[in-house]
Amino acid sequence: MTNGFLDKAYGARDAASTRQLYDDWAANYEAEIAENGYATPGHCAAALRAYSKDPQHPVLDFGCGTGLSGLALKLNGFTCIDGVDLSAEMLEQARAKQIYRRLDQIAPDAPLSHAPGDYAAIAAIGVIGAGAAPISAFDTMMAGLASGGLLVFSFNDHALEDPANEGRLNEYLDCGAARLLFKEYGDHLPGIDLKCNVYVVEKT
Repeated sequence: MTNGFLDKAYGARDAASTRQLYDDWAANYEAEIAENGYATPGHCAAALRAYSKDPQHPVLDFGCGTGLSGLALKLNGFTCIDGVDLSAEMLEQARAKQIYRRLDQIAPDAPLSHAPGDYAAIAAIGVIGAGAAPISAFDTMMAGLASGGLLVFSFNDHALEDPANEGRLNEYLDCGAARLLFKEYGDHLPGIDLKCNVYVVEKT
């Protein structure tokens, strides 16, 4: 399997360098990760659907990239999907799929512009981890949900190597701010032998 940008994707970098990497990767992103068997969007979308009360309620695709995550959500029955991402070039690829109600570019660590309760669920599929969004994005997303809202997200093996990532999740669970509904370890990018945990949590 070829790993043109994957070789670079999991290194630590600042937000500006991350945006540049994904801008540069946008045109070839889907071909490269498809070659490596990208499995996480389908796993996350199916897990979220299993716990969603009504798939017609709006869902926010946080870090939507080229729209593969939104496509997986749509294929699992979600009908109203908005997306946000750091990379303008990735957003152009997502826009071409015509599956999103709206798409917006966001700044690193900026709060979400919507009000808690606007979305029944937020999806962060392959978003948090080394070389991508920091764990502070988890706080941003939880703040953007009302009580009863769902968050589906994944930590790949690289993210799991940093105890701060699952540590932040456990802080929410231990204090009762969230409830873990689902956790499953499985394929992420089997072409490079990378796996991940998929989680669904409910904000309490």
